[in-house]
Amino acid sequence: MDPQTLPAEERALYQAIKERYTVAFEPLKIREHKLQLLKITDLEQILEGKDPLKDVSTFPFWIRLWEAAIVLSEFIAGLPCEKGTTLLELGAGLGAPGLTAAACGYTVTLSDYEQLILDFERVNAAASKLDGVQFAMLDWLDPPAMEQYDVIVGAEILFREEFFQPLLDVLRKALKPNGVVYLAHDIKRRSLEPFLKMAEQEYRIAASQRKLKSYDEDKIILLTRLQPLQSRN
Repeated sequence: MDPQTLPAEERALYQAIKERYTVAFEPLKIREHKLQLLKITDLEQILEGKDPLKDVSTFPFWIRLWEAAIVLSEFIAGLPCEKGTTLLELGAGLGAPGLTAAACGYTVTLSDYEQLILDFERVNAAASKLDGVQFAMLDWLDPPAMEQYDVIVGAEILFREEFFQPLLDVLRKALKPNGVVYLAHDIKRRSLEPFLKMAEQEYRIAASQRKLKSYDEDKIILLTRLQPLQSRN
């Protein structure tokens, strides 16, 4: 990926990012769709001396392309998409699932909690030659007024228990009454079960497993579908 081929606005974002961090584009192929994802290659630059082994909350989870994001992207690419179907990705990070959805014809909004992350997402959308993707700052603890979406997706967004109820509040606010939520997480993620127990008060939940082969070990990813138990006004 030649950064000089980016549109002027995204090229300026790329240059600003490159002045702060060591970065590189990584290609990702999801079925017939080809994405280009800008990633930070030197973790120490963004950790700024913090030790995530002592406090996991200091780890910038968004900088990694998680296996769950790849599995969710593949799943989305296999779904039928009617023109005009709206999709929101929560905690989008590098944006692979949402960008895959945009390539498949969804009307997509990528969201996260920090401007830097949205800048990476904007560059990734432009590098992947995807027009019309929207970007939204979204703090689950203080969500703004939101439109409602047909589909909401998220990969590896259940890390901290204190965010479970805020996440459910966001879903309640942002999902259309007949909408659907798709989540993807490593099946070993301990926070998954308690969140789903909370969610089953409001949603019909179905789950299936996907295996993703990797160099070190095969990853088992749990894909979860949540549908409202009853229509909400």
